[in-house]
Amino acid sequence: MRYSVIIPTLNEEKLLPGLLKSLAENNFKSKFDFEIIVSDGGSCDSTVNIACRYSDKIAVHNKKTKQNIAGGRNLGVKQASGDVFIFINGDIKIPDIESFFDFLNSKFIKSEFLALTCKVKVFPEEEILSDKLFHGLYNIYFRLLNKLGIGMGRGECQVIRREVFEKAGGYNESLAAGEDFDLFRKIRKFGKILFTADIFIYESPRRFRKLGYAGVSLSWLRNGISVFIKNKSISKEWEQVR
Repeated sequence: MRYSVIIPTLNEEKLLPGLLKSLAENNFKSKFDFEIIVSDGGSCDSTVNIACRYSDKIAVHNKKTKQNIAGGRNLGVKQASGDVFIFINGDIKIPDIESFFDFLNSKFIKSEFLALTCKVKVFPEEEILSDKLFHGLYNIYFRLLNKLGIGMGRGECQVIRREVFEKAGGYNESLAAGEDFDLFRKIRKFGKILFTADIFIYESPRRFRKLGYAGVSLSWLRNGISVFIKNKSISKEWEQVR
């Protein structure tokens, strides 16, 4: 199989159905040769039931200890059959799935790039001016970091070749935050990462609405610096916002 789409979840009954339905319709899975894997961290809502209807494989964390998103992604990988892993979050939308996979097939699969990430925007029906300004600047910032040789890609969408993921040791489960930056930083030591503006995904603005852009940015900055310098995150747990 070419692709494994791995989606870590925790109480995502509101937004997950739309994402899974869009991936499962129009024979996209057979056309682009991908499977859908939902890795659930112990949801207490109907997330797992929803996943059963649309996904090909489900991994459920049923231990007493809390699972972080790094652990969820790694658990999903254990179920994966694909040569390329596509990690996306349960609160995102892919606006044009056909164009998304066409780009991967034509611009990534046969390229020298080891991993790929793309622009992130807010759901258009919920987007306000602050969303446009913040995400516009952050997309430029992420692209610049990759051009400077510092691997960077938000966990909302990270595409990684299987052998590279395994070589890098997967996501660091000791990190409650910054695990996405940490993995791309390690991958960048092995080769190039593609940041593209030709495809993009939408994300829910729920975290920004609750915590504010200043609060989220400060948390990202503090955790990013700590991961870069000390290889550990400041946050002990990434707050669930639903």
